[in-house]
Amino acid sequence: MTPGAERIRITRGRGGQVEATSPLDPLAAALLRRAGFLSGQWVRLPFDMGGEWENEHASWAADMLTAARYPVTVDPTLRSAPRSGAPSQSRPTTPCPSVPAGRHR
Repeated sequence: MTPGAERIRITRGRGGQVEATSPLDPLAAALLRRAGFLSGQWVRLPFDMGGEWENEHASWAADMLTAARYPVTVDPTLRSAPRSGAPSQSRPTTPCPSVPAGRHR
């Protein structure tokens, strides 16, 4: 992450679509894809998945981008409420690719 980089904005557009706007480097684009965003003319979540799904995936994208030290702004209406101790069902859990399976500590 470069100091002074442009903030990535995750917002709900006029048509109801959830989109990410900002120049994206390959890592930021990959993190958004991992959270379910589609790339094309716009970087956005699929349509008609339901508000709860959209909020969860927008929050997930923001959390991953923030962890990677990107400056991120998320529309407050897109933040999902934390679940009470239960892992998210839509976030697949996969071992870190750099650690062989069965070698986690």
